[in-house]
Amino acid sequence: MSLPDGVQLALVVLLLVCVLLGTTPVFNTAFQFLVLPLHAFKNHYRRAAPYAPNVAVIVPAWNEGLVIGASIDRLLALEYPEDRLRIYVVDDASTDDTPEVVLRKAAEHPGRVVHLRRDVGGEGKAHTLNHGISRVLGEPWAEAILIMDADVIFEHDSLRKMSRHLADERVGAVTAYIAEGSADRNYLTRFIGIEYIIAQLASRRAQNVLGAIACLAGGAQLHSRANLEAIGGRIPTGTLAEDTMTTFESQLAGRRMVFEPHAVVLAEEPRTVDALWKQRLRWARGNVQLTSIYRRVWFRPSRHHRLGSLSFGLTWFSILLLPAWMLLAAVALFSLLLLHSEVAESVFRFMWIAASCTYLFSILLSVQLDPRTAAVSWREALLFPGVGAMLLMLIALFPYQSDQLLTQWFGTLGPADRFLFASLLYLWGPISLLGAWAARHAERLPAGRFLAGLMIYLFGYGSLLCAITVDSYIKEWRRADASWVKTEKVGRVVS
Repeated sequence: MSLPDGVQLALVVLLLVCVLLGTTPVFNTAFQFLVLPLHAFKNHYRRAAPYAPNVAVIVPAWNEGLVIGASIDRLLALEYPEDRLRIYVVDDASTDDTPEVVLRKAAEHPGRVVHLRRDVGGEGKAHTLNHGISRVLGEPWAEAILIMDADVIFEHDSLRKMSRHLADERVGAVTAYIAEGSADRNYLTRFIGIEYIIAQLASRRAQNVLGAIACLAGGAQLHSRANLEAIGGRIPTGTLAEDTMTTFESQLAGRRMVFEPHAVVLAEEPRTVDALWKQRLRWARGNVQLTSIYRRVWFRPSRHHRLGSLSFGLTWFSILLLPAWMLLAAVALFSLLLLHSEVAESVFRFMWIAASCTYLFSILLSVQLDPRTAAVSWREALLFPGVGAMLLMLIALFPYQSDQLLTQWFGTLGPADRFLFASLLYLWGPISLLGAWAARHAERLPAGRFLAGLMIYLFGYGSLLCAITVDSYIKEWRRADASWVKTEKVGRVVS
């Protein structure tokens, strides 16, 4: 049924607005990477100075017998004054040999290594950390508290590079660059390595410039004593994103958070889609919870913090609602196709040309920030959006050549065939989400890890993260069990 001209025009305009809104993450990413070079001029280094406060390192540990001994040894070998560093391992009722390993280290290094045992464990990382924090803050010695994971490896000068920012009393906490450091990387850990360059080395530099940090890395956050005391002397509990909530509370208390890109901490990351899904589902659900908790902060500028700024709000919701933006753009574009609107193809080209330019600019800028990771993950950097998305970018950039190739391969296509082909292109976003979702289930089949890897390369690692975000929406809506699930670590990290 044909629509009156006025109604059709109004509908086309509405759909164009929806496509524009749906590309919000693309424009936000472009903005972040345009801001990034300003970090060379606008940073905290002018206020940093050599500073070595007494640091209490709190290491939460549950069944970490395979890694905790090496972690303690590496902490003791840090380029930091020996008399100003103490290690508190909070044993969360471990059932393996974690207590024995830690007690041996405590005997070897009396006064420098302390074993704290929780008789009842399994309540989550925040509760474990608070057990150690209460002990440390109960004594006057500590001037700063380093919170970390049991398996990570700090490069020898990382703590010194972080602590220099605490020379400025306005700084409440400093976080480091968590890099994927497995010795035997597979395709998934290589993708994670590229993701961490983009999300940390690049994006957090931009957040330094804009004045608001989204999250202190859970595996490496150095707090001043005053900062922890200002937020109640404990890590907030009740959410699955205790590190992000701590970051927010610290900034709401008026203290500055700083990302130190030159302090490198190596971590072991999941090697299977299922393990990554469980880890990131916890993170994504935590962010959904915090979005509701801080609903009175968003887009409300304040003199005391930058969390309510327009730039930070757009960044937060671009990531949190990425699947929704993707679906909105795809449905609006497909609706334009159904209306036989002449602008549908032009809008498609605009959207994917913008995406391709942003992708090329951001990935080229990102990989040079960490050449070591980029050297082993160049394929994953190139194919981060997936083979399917790369083809769409080429079709948008070179429509005439693409049409010629299509004719050579399939002959002259009729209207129905062209409509089906256009539908596949316009709906690629939702299709890639379903494909990434299916990769998790394919992994359980015979030769499933190989098949899942092919699917991730085809549909894109970003689509996998979006699929996990959709799952977080569903789990939160259903109020599914939100217990803290530990990611298995076996000591693959090498310094």
